Amino acid sequence: MWKERLKFPFYVIVHPFKGFWDLKYDKKGNLTVALSIVFLVSVAAMFQYQYAGFIVNHHSPYSFNSLIQLRNVILPFFLWCVANWSLTTLMDGEGKFGEIVTASAYALLPFILLFVPATVYSRFITLEETAFYNYMNGFAIVWFLFLIFVSTMTIHQYTALKTLVTILLTVVCMGFIVFLGMLFFSLVQQMYSFFFTIYKELQFRG
Repeated sequence: MWKERLKFPFYVIVHPFKGFWDLKYDKKGNLTVALSIVFLVSVAAMFQYQYAGFIVNHHSPYSFNSLIQLRNVILPFFLWCVANWSLTTLMDGEGKFGEIVTASAYALLPFILLFVPATVYSRFITLEETAFYNYMNGFAIVWFLFLIFVSTMTIHQYTALKTLVTILLTVVCMGFIVFLGMLFFSLVQQMYSFFFTIYKELQFRG
């Protein structure tokens, strides 16, 4: 059973139309496997950030922070899922939140398959050979974008044009959620400072 669940994401990324259809209508997706993929993508991104060869790696090894790197993958992923679910609910989308999370996570799999070997390769290349490293990373991004397009179209049963519009609006919605979140935390911080100042004043007068 688990063997089939682990093999299914690999089937999806090479047969996306059939794979995402099976995920939605035959319930072949698995949320635990999906969340594991998201975590492994975070690990792959951290591995590349820290261990890519010096020719292609312009980051200082002393600036590495695993929590920040983890946040850079996990936060955008769940922002995408929440924004996509919120938007498609208003646009007659048929996808449930769990299906969006699972399908989006499966679409991330190319990053694991290509980031890790690209990072290992980068440690043995010369300056003239960096093009192949960039090609591998670029191909992972293009593959992911294609998969996220097909997953959105299949999960919500949209046309190609409506899918493209939905993806663009989802990105805008993600930015709006981030803006509201920053506004909320700024307001909370100001309220805390205000009440803390009053408390200190009363304590001083007392």
